[in-house]
Amino acid sequence: MDDAQRSARGMRVRREVLGDAHVERAVGGTTAVTADFQDFITRYAWGEIWSRPGLTRAERSMITITALMVLRQDEELALHLRAALRNGLRPDQITEVLLHTAVYAGVPAANRAFAIAARVLGESDPGPGQAG
Repeated sequence: MDDAQRSARGMRVRREVLGDAHVERAVGGTTAVTADFQDFITRYAWGEIWSRPGLTRAERSMITITALMVLRQDEELALHLRAALRNGLRPDQITEVLLHTAVYAGVPAANRAFAIAARVLGESDPGPGQAG
């Protein structure tokens, strides 16, 4: 597969996972400074990694949520929580991912992740993790 094919596959997967509106904003905001990066993430992250066999998109979403929670990447976490829903995860499964990750990432990271999840999922009660 050549780079053009990886880019086309990556753009398809990126749109399916993140939604057209997000991708249009990201691509629409491309500048001379960010063009190579946009190409890289479309071709590599989406055209190679997210397109690999072996894990479902829901499983990839669980891994991504975990990594973003640990790294405290709030904007990306919100984006990928929405993607997780699009990939078939239920809100209760997302809660389980956050709870499980809290054991290893710590309460402050979990507190922040639950606050983001509550906002994204539109819940009035953020549930476990908001005690602190």
